[in-house]
Amino acid sequence: MYLCFIGIVLLCILVLGRATVIQQVQGEHWRSMGDSMHQKIVEINADRGTIFSEDGQMLSTSLPQFDIYMDFMAEGLRLKNGKVYKENIDSFATAMADYFKDKTVKQYRKEFDEAYKKGSRYYSLKKKISFEDYKTLRGFPLIRLGKNKSGIIVEETSKRIAPFGLLANRTIGLSREYVNSEGKIKKMNVGLEMSYDSLLNGQNGQRVVRYISGGAVPVEGFQVEPEDGRDIYTTLDVNMQDIAETALLRMLQSIHAEYGTAILMETQTGKIKAIANLGRNPNDTTYWENDNYALRVTEPGSTIKIATFLAALDKGASKPGDLFEVGGAARMQVGPRIITDAHAMPKPVLTIEECIAHSSNIGMGKVGMKAFGKDPEEFKQYLAKYHLTRKSTIDLSAVPPPQIAPLQKDHGGLMNLITMSFGYAIQISPMQLLTLYNAIANNGKMVSPYLVNSIRNKGVVVKQMEPRVLEEEIAKPTTIKAAKKSLELVVTDGSGKKVFEGVPFKIAGKTGTAHVADGNTKYGHGVYQASFAGYFPAENPQYTCIVVIRTRAGAGLYYGGQLAAPVFREIATKVYSMYVERKTPKSYEGAKDSTSYFYAGSAKAIKNVLGILNVPFVDSLEASGWATMYAKRFKPVITGNVVRTNVMPSVKGMGLRDAIHLLEQMGLRVKIQGNGKVQGQSIAPGTSFAKGQAVILNLA
Repeated sequence: MYLCFIGIVLLCILVLGRATVIQQVQGEHWRSMGDSMHQKIVEINADRGTIFSEDGQMLSTSLPQFDIYMDFMAEGLRLKNGKVYKENIDSFATAMADYFKDKTVKQYRKEFDEAYKKGSRYYSLKKKISFEDYKTLRGFPLIRLGKNKSGIIVEETSKRIAPFGLLANRTIGLSREYVNSEGKIKKMNVGLEMSYDSLLNGQNGQRVVRYISGGAVPVEGFQVEPEDGRDIYTTLDVNMQDIAETALLRMLQSIHAEYGTAILMETQTGKIKAIANLGRNPNDTTYWENDNYALRVTEPGSTIKIATFLAALDKGASKPGDLFEVGGAARMQVGPRIITDAHAMPKPVLTIEECIAHSSNIGMGKVGMKAFGKDPEEFKQYLAKYHLTRKSTIDLSAVPPPQIAPLQKDHGGLMNLITMSFGYAIQISPMQLLTLYNAIANNGKMVSPYLVNSIRNKGVVVKQMEPRVLEEEIAKPTTIKAAKKSLELVVTDGSGKKVFEGVPFKIAGKTGTAHVADGNTKYGHGVYQASFAGYFPAENPQYTCIVVIRTRAGAGLYYGGQLAAPVFREIATKVYSMYVERKTPKSYEGAKDSTSYFYAGSAKAIKNVLGILNVPFVDSLEASGWATMYAKRFKPVITGNVVRTNVMPSVKGMGLRDAIHLLEQMGLRVKIQGNGKVQGQSIAPGTSFAKGQAVILNLA
């Protein structure tokens, strides 16, 4: 027994001694290890930047959404045998059922009781709810008692939305997350969202948090603030985009086409003002922006004939007015192959300009044969000068390269040359072809197409994009002059005559029709690609446009003059009436000013102010009661502000009086925060709303 007592005493001395060493000698080491086990570095997500149109309307932005969880082991819910829980759970279940209407009160109460009994630490209450829902939820019984008493856990994420829906949706792109096979969160972006992802994303911050009972608290002094993403201002014009999208969609629906694209470019600068890409959904007859058809490379058909024309004249193998025999049977042997025309030509002998105007495959085959028959590879040098041998320089990622058949004589080069002369054996994108036609409209100067106008950080311009010249002169001035004449003949006397009769301004362009053979589609399946590329007004080009439509198999209408040209006409007519008729798309241009500004409000009031100040301006706002004025290249620009029924308008930049007048007229209840002009709104522009819904305006 003595030995046992001695052993117990020695054990106690050993335990006390060891405890003293741990506390006094090794204490700092173990405390630091304890901190490392209970502290963690977490990321603070940066807000993703917004993509705007040129006039400041939001095309793609992020809205906050919230995941709500509950910790049923929270101290406040367990104190005094769960007194707080028992007193509030019935009214909380009732509030949840009444507001969300997805479960009954009994179902909610049963689930809550089960979670409380199990002691769930991370019970999922609601996921991906809006800010409005979250704000309402915070006022519910139990939740309004606060985090410690209710055990509520809130995780904020963001959802990317396109306020204008379909408009330029594919070009603007998508930004969404998904979980891969390894369980890691990955991003899947397309369009501008992918091309400018690093700028839009910003830099995430970091903070150190310490985990204690009831949750995690940040450790002061250990935080790096996130740097929000940059905003992208595009060259797109919402009104022009709407015109192009509507005209294209109407034609696609009328013939049940597979897909179509329409691109509108500012001639002198290369700015893409509108780009519509509509494809038929496989499960129904609706259309959506499901692919960027503007960049898809295909055999273009007759619209490429202008490249053969330019190359032959620039080399000197042909000259304006040269005659080529095309016969009257619409079928003729040219070199090693037989060529057919879509229809008999009006004359058996055509000038080189008339070969373009009437779209003669035979005539252009002979033009190509005469110019490059001895050395087919020389033709490729001209195609390279027209930037048809490399991918488009548009500022987007994942642009596909063109495909060109071999032009070496020992690899069927002569056959390919003749075929290429009228639109086959070469695959290029509509964007590349548009760039070539734009160079002709621009007197031979080829500029790169681009979509991003500027990059800004909290309204301050970080980088301003400028037009980029690819070729100062793609051909001799005499060649460009002859090409312009030929493209005007297409509309006045050739394949586009019927379509453009009665148009009150001059248009120049070229029709195109091509049999389609790509993927599983073969020439014999009867699928066609109809196109029209041109510019307007022809005497002083301001806009260049291309329309391409892919038909379904066996379609009754398939010629470029029947499908693409009418869409071109509608786009050109509406754009001309709104932007070109007054020689400029801008309402008012004053002296250069280095300030940056954005105003919005009543169009009448803006005109009154300019009138009082004796500032001259062109009145192009008759159709719009609301307008915006902003800085563009150191000049003030006024444009109409689109207001649609049951669709939230943008009131950014408005004074409070105008904003309240507009929104209350539309049936909204307005709440205000701050002073000054409207800088933000709780309901994003372009989204639908309910009558009587509240909208919060942030003023600054």
